[in-house]
Amino acid sequence: MTQQVPSTEPELAGVRNFRDVGGLPTVDGRRVRHGVLFRSGHLAHATAADAAFLASLGLHTIFDFRNAADQRLEGPDVELPGVRNVNLPLTDPADGAEFWKMVRDGDLDQLRTVLSDGKAAGRMAASYRTIIKERTAEHSRVLHALAEDSVPALMHCAAGKDRAGLSIAVALLAVGVEREAIEADYLESNATHRRYKVYRSSTSADAMSPEVMELLSPLFDARAEYLAAAFETIELTWGDTDTYLARGLGVSTRTRERLRERLLD
Repeated sequence: MTQQVPSTEPELAGVRNFRDVGGLPTVDGRRVRHGVLFRSGHLAHATAADAAFLASLGLHTIFDFRNAADQRLEGPDVELPGVRNVNLPLTDPADGAEFWKMVRDGDLDQLRTVLSDGKAAGRMAASYRTIIKERTAEHSRVLHALAEDSVPALMHCAAGKDRAGLSIAVALLAVGVEREAIEADYLESNATHRRYKVYRSSTSADAMSPEVMELLSPLFDARAEYLAAAFETIELTWGDTDTYLARGLGVSTRTRERLRERLLD
């Protein structure tokens, strides 16, 4: 496994899973530049100190991949002066709304029915495949924006794990980052201080019991099998990464060169 160049990270009180993806190695021996591409969970609960730190990064654009239901649940991002905010929902507004309500409110029997026996992990892998196949326009827009003028950029969703994780992965593939390094960065979302906080509205004794948390864990884990499902979908649908970028996302050779100029040392 390729080792990453460590970077200093702040302790953000109200923003989970923040990190700079700088330092990741490419297949031709270059590295992602520090200070140009960041990822995190949502910014709705950022404190004043968090906002001051984020403002200090000199961000050009924040890409928010949450849908309308996410934004109603968590709230809008804090406003950062001079930063462009781009909302590109990678799931439909009503997608899974009833499912996630059940995750918050459902009793143990409901959770067992819907999540046990690999069903939760299967749902996650399927969602990764769907985003890769069906959200090509959104990923195309992100890559073209990064190539044009939108760095430094921060990408986030709710937890900063799935939708942001996939979008970061696509950007890293476009500039030739090693797949092992992409996976290693993705799996960093499992660190205790990065993980999305699970909220359960039930006050019953088993609401947060070990069995409930085990049933829920596939939904809140970053698992290599999920990212592998995305990579496999690229290969099954387009044949290889270059064809996916060229035909699936409409990213020209010149745009990829410009991305490398923007993002790599």
